[in-house]
Amino acid sequence: MAAKKKGEKIVRDVAELRGMDAAQLREKLAEEREELMRARFRHAAAALEKTSELKARRRQVARIATILNEKEQRA
Repeated sequence: MAAKKKGEKIVRDVAELRGMDAAQLREKLAEEREELMRARFRHAAAALEKTSELKARRRQVARIATILNEKEQRA
């Protein structure tokens, strides 16, 4: 079986996000922001194993906010 590429997961996630409506995106954005805040606290307490999680969470928040903004602009 071929190894999965990181880019494939992102494309799948973006397609899934674009399939959501604005209310679902707002809820998902709130959840991701909460998780980002928790990761920041764990990082400050030196309990975060993978510091790359911070960057990934920030990018996910930005990705969701961008898609939500696009949908609101169209409406």
